[in-house]
Parts: sequence; C-alpha cells; structure tokens
Amino acid sequence: MSGTWGTELWDQFDHLEKHTSAGIDFLERYSKFVRERAEIELNYAKQLRNLAKKFHPKKSREDESRYTWCLAFVATLQQLNLVAGQKEELAEDLNQHVVSELTKYIQDLKAERKTHFHDGRRAQQHVESSWKQLETSKRRFERNCKEAERAQHVSDRMELDHKTDGDKARHNSQQKQQAAEEAKKEYMLSLNQFNQDQHQHYHTLVPVIYQRIQDMEERRIQRVGDAMRATADAERKTLPGLSCCLEAMMDAAESVQPSKDTLHVVEVFKSGFDPPGDVQFEDYSASMRRSISESSYLDNRMEGFSRRRLWPFIRKTKPPPPPPTSPSPGGDSPLSPTLPSREPITQRFNDLMSSGSKTRKQCLRSLKRGLSLKLGAGPSDCSHLPPDQRWKKLENRVNHIKQEMQREREQRDALLKMKEVYERSPQMGDARSLDPRLEEVNITIQKLEEELHKNQLWLAETDKQLTMLRRQSGGCVSATPGGSNSSCSLKHLNSPASRESPDGSYTEPPSAEMHFKCSDFDEEFDEDDVLPPIGSCRSLYAFQGQNEGTLSMVEGELLSVVEEDKGDGWTRVRRNLEEEGYVPTSYIKVFLEPSAKGFVQTSRLV
Repeated sequence: MSGTWGTELWDQFDHLEKHTSAGIDFLERYSKFVRERAEIELNYAKQLRNLAKKFHPKKSREDESRYTWCLAFVATLQQLNLVAGQKEELAEDLNQHVVSELTKYIQDLKAERKTHFHDGRRAQQHVESSWKQLETSKRRFERNCKEAERAQHVSDRMELDHKTDGDKARHNSQQKQQAAEEAKKEYMLSLNQFNQDQHQHYHTLVPVIYQRIQDMEERRIQRVGDAMRATADAERKTLPGLSCCLEAMMDAAESVQPSKDTLHVVEVFKSGFDPPGDVQFEDYSASMRRSISESSYLDNRMEGFSRRRLWPFIRKTKPPPPPPTSPSPGGDSPLSPTLPSREPITQRFNDLMSSGSKTRKQCLRSLKRGLSLKLGAGPSDCSHLPPDQRWKKLENRVNHIKQEMQREREQRDALLKMKEVYERSPQMGDARSLDPRLEEVNITIQKLEEELHKNQLWLAETDKQLTMLRRQSGGCVSATPGGSNSSCSLKHLNSPASRESPDGSYTEPPSAEMHFKCSDFDEEFDEDDVLPPIGSCRSLYAFQGQNEGTLSMVEGELLSVVEEDKGDGWTRVRRNLEEEGYVPTSYIKVFLEPSAKGFVQTSRLV
C-alpha cells in the first residue's frame, strides 16, 4: 500500500475537503486554547502581584520590619512578585511565538487549501464536460443511425412496389446514411477525447493535486506538534526562574531566628528604668504607744493616705501670693509664697496604695516618668519615651539626617560641576538657570544642619539621663530636686529641720514605723528624672522664692514649664535643666505646646 492520496483516494474528493477543513478548525481551536492559556497566566500574575501588594507591611507598621520573621515574609512577597514576572514572561512568550505564528500560518494554510481544491474542482469539471460532450455525440450518432435505417427500409419497399418516388426515397436514404457516418466519426472523436481526458485526470492531475493536499495536511499536523512543543518549551524556560524563587523562599524561611527577634524586642521596648522596690510594712500599732496629743494628731493625719508621708504629699492650705499691684522690675515680691502642694502626686500615690498590682505599676511609672500615657503624637524631642528608647530614636534620627545631608551635598556638588561646565561652554546651557536649584539645595542643607544640631543636643541630654540612671541602679546616688544626693535624704528626714514643711506645718516625728529605705524612696518617688517640658512661660513680675521647693525669678525671664497649675495657684518650672521649682501662676504667662495639652489631660487621669 503506497499510502498516497492520489492513488488511494482518487475518488474521495469530498471527504478530503471535509477532512482538511476539520484540520484547520482544530488548528484554530488550539490557537484559541493557547491564547486563553496566556490570559490565565496573565491574570494569575496580576492576582499574585495584588496579593503581594495587599499583604506587604504598611508604613504604619515599620517597627515589624526589624524582625527576622517580617523580613522573611517580605522576601517571600518579593519572590512572589518574581514568580508573577515569570508568569508574565510565559504569557508573552506564548502570545508572540505560538499564537501569533499560528494565526499567520492558519491564514496561509486556508489560502493554500483553497488553491488546491480549486484546481481539483476545475479538473473534475473538465472531465465532466468531456463526458457530457461524449454523451451528446453518442446520442446524435444513435439517432442518425436509426433515421438512416428507416430511410433504407422506405427506399427498399418503394423499389419493390415500382413506385415513381423510388429515386427520391433512395436519395433520402443515402443522405441519412451519410449523416450517420458523420455522427459516428464525431462520436469516435468524442470518445477518444474523453478517454484521454479521463486518463489524464485520474493518472496525472488527481495524483498531483491530491499529493499537494496531502503535503499540506502533513505540514499542518507537523505545525500542531511544533506549536505544542513550543508551548511546553516556553513553560520549561520559566522553571529555572521559578526554582530560584522557591529556593529564595526556602532561604527566607530558614533565616527566621526566634532568639534574635526576642532579643530585638528587648532592645526596642527596654525603658532603662529599674523595677519598683518592695512596699514597706507600716506599723500602725506604734501609734498606740504615743501620747494622746500625738495620737490625735496622727488620727487627723490618717484621714487620707496622701498625708501619711512627708510634706511633699500634704495638701497645702495656704494659697499662693497674689500678683503685685504695682510691679517693680527687678524688685522682690512683697509677699513670700508658700510651697505649692503636689496634689497630682498625692492622687497618684493614693491610687497606688488603693489599686491592684497592675494599676500600681502604672502609678509607679507615672511617678517616675511624669506621664505614663499619651494621646496623639509625641513631642519632637521624644521626651515622652523612656531614656533607652528615646536615645535609640534620636540616634536613628541623627543618622537619617546625616544621610539626607550627604545626599544633598552630593547633589550640590553635581550642580556646581554642571554650572562650571556651562560657564566654560555656554552653548551647552545657561549657568544662571542652576542658581535657583542651588539656592534651594543650600537652604535644605541649612535646615538639615539646624535639625541635626537640635537632635544632637537632645541626644546628649538623653546620654546624661542614662548615665544618671546607671548610677542610680548601682546605688543610692540619685540627686534630689534641690541638688543634694538622695543618700543623705534619710538623714535629712530624721533631722529636726525636716519635721517642718515649707508652709510651716508640722510633720510626724521620725519613728521606727516611718523610716524609709533609701532604695525604696528613690525607686518610687525619685524626682531626679527630668520631666519633659510641656511648654514655656515668661515672668510678668519678679519673685523671690524663700521657702524650699520654690524658684526665684526676675521679671521678663523665660522658663520651661514642667507641670501645669493643678488648681492650687502654683506652676512647676525649670531653668537650664538644673534649677527647678514652683512659682505663682499669677506671676507668669504660660505658653503650652499643643502636643503637651493632651499629655496634661492624660496625667490628670492617672
């Protein structure tokens, strides 16, 4: 069996036409399949990118980016984007090397098929036309033969009857015989021509045309295989990239270090403060051994726990001095103010003793830091943070400012070099056009230098605070607001002078049950921690602080406000981070920072 369509399928023209048409339809369907496959890959890549973008850590959660598990997740999302890129490359490769080429090939294949089958139909029509001509000549020859035979019978019968029309009948018979002979010759010619055409059609034209159709079909089938191979090869090309992405994801998963993350939590949230000391036992039975006067006095003092301890926690009864009617610049105040009461500290101390352990910790922290809670954004100097966190925050800010300054300086140097080139070669550009940009860069550098200087000062201040805290953690060496060491505060409490508060009221004698350990007092009520300023003030009148805890000032002096007036008429102020005390609120004009107002409201709730 030769297997050629020209010899084996010489009579199956219609079936070949249907078969080749179905083959082209399959090729079109496969092209559509690859196109939709590419669209699926594109949609998958788009969904992967949207997924990575959706779950990428936000800027508001930048603190998490320091941990290894977050870095690993970010690396996984990055590799997921690379996977999406591989899918996009696959889709592009399918569209360019498979779909587009198949589309062009299908158009050419349809044109070629149309040509081949047009030639086959034309050859078939030629054979059919030759067959029709043969049938026509054959029928004419048959008709002429029958007419000649009838004319011969008529002529023979008339001769037998000796009729006068015999000659005419004989002449008519001869004409019919002659027409039959001519029809015979024409029929033989038509028959020979048809046989030649038929032989040429089935042995020459049909094999050639059908062989061309067979070759076309084989090329179509081969092209289907090539397209499938190209589709698989395009996907195989992405496997190394996908494998690298998966390996990178595995490496990211292996890079997670739990111990490192837990240590980093300590570095981020460590406050630097020491934990509060033990609460000392207070022997109330000692009051029964006292005299009646002392016991009665103690009973009055025991009405509220805010009066149990020394004078800083006693509610003052003496109001602050009124402002002078005719202030004299540089003169002393006509009235000497009394020591302001510290009602917020008293309230915090009462909350400390009457609340649970959790609230007690919060109250102790509020006593240490001044403000334990905050609403809204903190001040620019990060004074609302504990010393360790504040130092880290300021250090990062200083490093960031230095990097910004370096970039701006490099940009300035580049602009200067460009300006120099323009000055040497004016045809390249106008040197004066760079002056506005240079001025803008110089202003930016100047602002960054000012910001750097300000943050460096805050960083130095924080270093001092950390040094004090380290010294305090090593022993009782913290300084009191008056400047004396707390190591001698116990002696001061036991001295006769310490039994009187600045407002003249009497405090309890130093008995056994009222002794305080130095470490406990420092841990719970150490006021050496520098409270952040919440604003500034200007003195309207001169004030001479004569009692302990007050601060003298001259008219027109600028001071930092540490604690707002709590309704007792006194405001806590500071001078040069060293001198601190209370001044009459009516003697000053206060300018609070907007962010500090929220802190003050919060501190009242503690």
